[in-house]
Amino acid sequence: MAATVVRYLRSVGSPTSASAQREPESVDALPRPDLRAVGEDERAPVGPAEFRAVLGNFASGVTVITAPPGEDRDGPAGFACQSFASLSLDPPLVTFMVARTSTTWPRIARAGVFCVNILGAEQGELCRSFAVSGADKFSGVTHTPAPVTGSPQLDAVPAWIDCRIHAVHTGGDHLIVVGRVVAMGAAGEGDPLLFHKGRFGRLAD
Repeated sequence: MAATVVRYLRSVGSPTSASAQREPESVDALPRPDLRAVGEDERAPVGPAEFRAVLGNFASGVTVITAPPGEDRDGPAGFACQSFASLSLDPPLVTFMVARTSTTWPRIARAGVFCVNILGAEQGELCRSFAVSGADKFSGVTHTPAPVTGSPQLDAVPAWIDCRIHAVHTGGDHLIVVGRVVAMGAAGEGDPLLFHKGRFGRLAD
């Protein structure tokens, strides 16, 4: 079993030893062929509209994933992301999901690093600015380099998590990105920004 796991990790370009601690390298932005749970000649058990309606009942936090400027000199990269979660304590790992069609993800993949900026209840407009495709998302947004990777750490966010890309897996029309935490911090105050049924919300007393 161990040998099988090692072979798999090597096949997808994931580190299998202490190499995970080295300087980040770019990763394959779209690893392996698209894996579909439903074949082209099969009917999906549920439609997209029903899927969104039902899953919209699950409230989540909201983040902005950022990466430092690359060699393309296009400035830093970033996008709004609600599909973020903690994954492991030992080693410290987090995960987020991104659409395979994302134009921002390849830039983050090339950087090999990212920072998760957890948004507060008053930062709905900031989230919207990072949800727009093709715009200058960082216009008017103040930020400082995260301490290890240099990814943009947005000002006034309740918490941030600095990461190196640890692994990338396919998940249908999305990719599952696993990050190894290298630094983090939190202000320890303020309510989180929530997303529920297509709207922003906040905790009620």
